[in-house]
Amino acid sequence: MSEINVLPAPLSLAEWRSAGEYFDFHGQRIFYRCAGESTKPALLLIHGFPTASWDWRHLWAELAQDYYLIAADMLGFGLSAKPATGDYRITVQADLQQALLKHLHIDSYHVLAHDYGDTVAQELLARDLEGETNILSMTLLNGGLFPETHKPVLLQKLLISPLGFLLARMINEKSFRRNLTQICAQPLSEEDLKGFWQLINTNNGLAVFHKLIGYMSERRQFRSRWVGALQQTSRPLCLIDGVEDPISGAHMVTRYRELVGKQPITELPGVGHYPQVEAPALVLQAFRSFMADLT
Repeated sequence: MSEINVLPAPLSLAEWRSAGEYFDFHGQRIFYRCAGESTKPALLLIHGFPTASWDWRHLWAELAQDYYLIAADMLGFGLSAKPATGDYRITVQADLQQALLKHLHIDSYHVLAHDYGDTVAQELLARDLEGETNILSMTLLNGGLFPETHKPVLLQKLLISPLGFLLARMINEKSFRRNLTQICAQPLSEEDLKGFWQLINTNNGLAVFHKLIGYMSERRQFRSRWVGALQQTSRPLCLIDGVEDPISGAHMVTRYRELVGKQPITELPGVGHYPQVEAPALVLQAFRSFMADLT
């Protein structure tokens, strides 16, 4: 096994794409990747907004040693379809994850999620309480678990406004990079930045940007269901958070302790909104520690 601070070189976007597959979800082509032996425990990785499953590339090779990895680009994201009239509700994205698991004949699974993916994971956890799925454990990275502590950046606020569709057309690579820099405490590589921007623009993605942001309203609408799932579940939960994140950093961790309180909670000083990209070795270490305690 490689040293924790010397992770294998992450896959390029071209390598990521070439090893991926597609499945049909309600008539739309959805990109996904798997890795590892299918006989090992399944680990579903759920990405955030506005990026894609390629977010997990820094952890991919190491996690594949111990798990059967499954990661999709959700509807409207990355290399997947981005229909102008698509239904981008969180419940639909949760349906997509379950459809992929069914496609792969996976009955039970662990979850590792980030940001927007946290909200999808919370919906899956609510369904787990209802007996509709079988989650073994859940690890959450920085995300808006509680609408009252979510602090969106100006771009997000403008996108969700009535003029969001106009703003989306005005976003360029320079403004995208500027916004990402504001929420990350550690500098991202040029490869990460270029790749993220390329994925956003694939399949005319900016045209649906303002529709994807609707999750912010949904978090308020379904707060009781999604926060309740965290409070009521008996499944093992783990929170790993980059505390310098202005959107869901230390202030979100404080609220998590108040409302959920389940351990372990790992706070990462000097890390911002994208811990799996900014400090992948630390995330891997915290995740492995959590999973080791389950056995």
